[in-house]
Amino acid sequence: MLRVCGGRLLVLLAALLPAQPALAQAPLLRLAVELDPASGRLQVDAGLRAPTADFHFVLHESLRPAAASADGKPLPVRAAGGRGAMRMWRVDAPVGAELRLRYGGRLPALEQARDHREVLQAMPPMASIEGSFLASGSGWYPRPAALFAYEVDLVVKGGQPALVAGRLAHEQGPAAAGADYRARFVFDRLADGIDLMAGPWVVRERLATQADGRVLRLRTYFPAALDAERGLADAYLDDSRRYIERYAAQIGPYPFTEFSVVASALPTGFGMPTLTYIGEQVLRLPFIRATSLGHEVLHNWWGNGVLVDYERGNWAEGLTTFMADYAYKAAESAAAAREMRLGWLRDFAALPAGSHAPLAAFRSRTHGAAAAVGYGKAAMVFVMLQDEIGEDAFARGIRLFWTQQRFRIAGWDALRAAFEEASGRSLDTFFRQWLELPGGPAPRIERATRLAQAGEGGTAGEGGEANGVANGVGVRLTLTQPPPAHALRLPVRVGAGGQAQTHWVDFAQTRAGVDIVAGFVPETITLDPELRVWRLPDAEQLPPILRQWMVATAPRLVVADAVLAARGAGAASAEVVEVVEAARALAARLFERVPIEAGRAALHSAGGPVLLAGSAAAVAAVLEHAALPAQAPGLPDGGSARVWTVQRPAGPALAVVAAADASALNALQRPLPHYGSQSWLVFDGARVRARGVWDAPGRVLKLE
Repeated sequence: MLRVCGGRLLVLLAALLPAQPALAQAPLLRLAVELDPASGRLQVDAGLRAPTADFHFVLHESLRPAAASADGKPLPVRAAGGRGAMRMWRVDAPVGAELRLRYGGRLPALEQARDHREVLQAMPPMASIEGSFLASGSGWYPRPAALFAYEVDLVVKGGQPALVAGRLAHEQGPAAAGADYRARFVFDRLADGIDLMAGPWVVRERLATQADGRVLRLRTYFPAALDAERGLADAYLDDSRRYIERYAAQIGPYPFTEFSVVASALPTGFGMPTLTYIGEQVLRLPFIRATSLGHEVLHNWWGNGVLVDYERGNWAEGLTTFMADYAYKAAESAAAAREMRLGWLRDFAALPAGSHAPLAAFRSRTHGAAAAVGYGKAAMVFVMLQDEIGEDAFARGIRLFWTQQRFRIAGWDALRAAFEEASGRSLDTFFRQWLELPGGPAPRIERATRLAQAGEGGTAGEGGEANGVANGVGVRLTLTQPPPAHALRLPVRVGAGGQAQTHWVDFAQTRAGVDIVAGFVPETITLDPELRVWRLPDAEQLPPILRQWMVATAPRLVVADAVLAARGAGAASAEVVEVVEAARALAARLFERVPIEAGRAALHSAGGPVLLAGSAAAVAAVLEHAALPAQAPGLPDGGSARVWTVQRPAGPALAVVAAADASALNALQRPLPHYGSQSWLVFDGARVRARGVWDAPGRVLKLE
């Protein structure tokens, strides 16, 4: 199952548990679960065949074994160590014996204060009347093996609906208010974990017939207030079906029997087989249905239909981003698709050099640097691959990969093999360099010279061909790239007046000369103007964006009101103290690393990126003292808070947050970290009124 939430904890569980022998088929785990959200009590009876004579299993510290048996004979359960909040237990039983384990305890309450970054880290199993989430890696069930099938019988005290991924085999809603909810779910494919969700939901259902005649169950699990919004549940049901039909046509039949959209009280965005678990606060936003929903539907093929070989890298996020988010932009317009590619490259360029990990090392998104590689770079690899082998071969490769790997574990090598078979050519060099080399190339046009036209004494160019031809004009390029050299296929555009031509050139050295022939007398030349190659773009193509501050290794914070208060006499007013505390709290949320608080000299001194934050009047005073504009040119008027990055030729990278007061600063804590790809924003409270990226047209060379 593809999920981000339990990734780190699943790794921890794997490290705690001893290696288990490979089995001929997936072992079956049977769970009888009783959950009381109001009290947080969880009671579980688990059944499985003993995979080893000394079966070890891990439970969260809130849960303790109560009884164990093998083939009906009682067994002792022994403590066997642990790490952090996880406790490991051991039972000794003959291999293949029918193990029964009973355990339970009181779970921690749902931590609703977690932000979007914190839900990507390890979470305990949590239960409360507002919602319950028992993440797959949280230690709420014994794992019989790395991969297994399961059957789960659920009883929820008080009647709240609950579910796990899988086929709904039976359901009995509460007969009266306060009565129990009962359901049975079966997952007979390979799974790497079980996520359990419960909540105060209204359940809507629609049955549809798929192209192959199978019945598809579509559901929404929304809280009453969300369900009451006119047409929202129906819109999610309609769009879920539309996305399933789209990808069934592109890839192959939908691999499961149902799909549900489940509202989360946490700011989640997780995809599991047969469902997606999305924060209820964003479900009403149009872009969720327009992009995020399709992304999560597609994960039922990539990540859940074909499982990821995490030992060799996670390909599923990149392929899903390419076929969902990017495909929607490409359908919108060429300009929208280019803007998304620019966003990937901006995020890459914003990373500190030391955080450039190889794509093959990506496992899950735990911070901004990982996302830039595992989502952005991986998606761009598929953009380049489609350019390399053509759309038809790429589409054949996608269908072939699905046919060959359906319900199997696959890595990048299986993807490569499918595309090689579809295209009839070796792609070893292509995949090896983009997967194994960290970072990306930085190709440049060092020099561009227009050669003599035919009949004007043109000389032979590289390869012995004539530089001037009867129907064109030759151009000689000197291309460079720092080592390690990538084998690149680069688009180069020549232009003159209203005319333009794009030529693709091969370049695999650190320095080489390349000749092209234009159909007119060219005046300018631009390298990869449409940004179709993963690379470090020219500075002229890279406007400053907030991601540079978020992922900085040594960020600095200057609180404008604290600077001015330090210059005055006496104690700061209560209002100033509130603003200073709010600015510090915002910086703690925005940066991935703890910032160093500095004085106003930091605006000009060498060092890490600087965030200047505070009340609008104090920010303006500090900027004016530093001989910098008090307002960003072109920023829309108004708003309770204004955020912008400063474009300047010298000095450290500078971003500014100017707010009306402390409450306006506090309102930014949740939304602002979501806008790392932006150069500027204007807020009304927590709502974005306007946003954008500073213009960066790129570098255009004049031909010599």
